[in-house]
Amino acid sequence: MASNSSIEWTQATWNPVVGCTKISAGCKNCYAEKMALRLFHMGVPQYKQGFKLNLVPHALEVPRKWKKRKLVFVNSMSDLFHKDVPLSYIQQVFEVMNDTPHIYQVLTKRSARLKQLAPFLNWTANIWMGVSVENQKAVSRVADLVDTPARIKFLSIEPLIGAIDTLSLDGIDWVIVGGESGTRARRMEKDWAMAIHYLSSSKGIPFFFKQWGCKRFNPNPKDPTMNKKNELYAKGGCELNGKVYRELPVF
Repeated sequence: MASNSSIEWTQATWNPVVGCTKISAGCKNCYAEKMALRLFHMGVPQYKQGFKLNLVPHALEVPRKWKKRKLVFVNSMSDLFHKDVPLSYIQQVFEVMNDTPHIYQVLTKRSARLKQLAPFLNWTANIWMGVSVENQKAVSRVADLVDTPARIKFLSIEPLIGAIDTLSLDGIDWVIVGGESGTRARRMEKDWAMAIHYLSSSKGIPFFFKQWGCKRFNPNPKDPTMNKKNELYAKGGCELNGKVYRELPVF
């Protein structure tokens, strides 16, 4: 339902919905699908149908119980704007976010539905909205995001599996870039990541380089952040051109 997170750009995860279906190339090696299957075999109730989409209404009240303000990644195990999540349920999720002091990071690949439903949701300032952009084909999601009333709009360019040659960051407040991890991970090229970093920095947009994903993709075999004992450890290391970028929007 909720837990502390090892994801570098957040502090906790909250899953009032679990399960999903694949819609684009970025979904191919979905980490959430693999985790859901493990949780299914462990007998965790909300995963009794594996990775099939499942609403978890008893998780809705969890953020109200947290005593300290947190950065919260909403639906790390699903997509809140999946076609099978009713608007009424999305509104319930938003009501919890509206009523609690935490910062919520919502991320979707389903930008068209996000844009369609945005007028029916209460966008308090503590709700950050993002879209995933894995390659040039997915760039159209950015325009849909910009059309929403979210105060902080961000891009999760992870896994970056292809060059992105045309990308407008007008109206974007934060950019995350990362490579794919796992045994079947697809390569991320340094030039792809550097191009996005250059574009972000030229516009003064906070840039967060999460990870290379796999050591074999990291062009620097001496990257100290490959070492699990390093306080900045990330999968495959997280130095980009000899620097670590873990910038966040002001909040």
